[in-house]
Amino acid sequence: MNLILNILWMILGGGVIIALQYAFAGLILCLTVVGIPFGMQCFKMASFSLFPFGSEIEDRGSGNISLLLNIIWIVFGGVGLVITHLTFAITCAVTIIGIPFAIQHAKMARLCLMPFGARIR
Repeated sequence: MNLILNILWMILGGGVIIALQYAFAGLILCLTVVGIPFGMQCFKMASFSLFPFGSEIEDRGSGNISLLLNIIWIVFGGVGLVITHLTFAITCAVTIIGIPFAIQHAKMARLCLMPFGARIR
């Protein structure tokens, strides 16, 4: 079932487009030494956005460095990503067929808010 939902997600839910956008942002961020940790988080979100069904986000707890990096992430782009995913979630939730996609966008919004210290399993 997860395979079918992931295929539908790539076609109808925008998974391929979202993954390409996160991968491109990750490449741009990795051009500088300072941006490498943020670029790695973009790559993590790109892989999650390809196959969200059957994947769970696990919070490993955040240390001081993760907390600092999450604050920087939120200030410089995390809020915009969260608003985008929540808008897509609300749009998908309007129809019964779109509810599974809305749930995945909500999970992605949670990951986009604080990616440091989170693990995808």
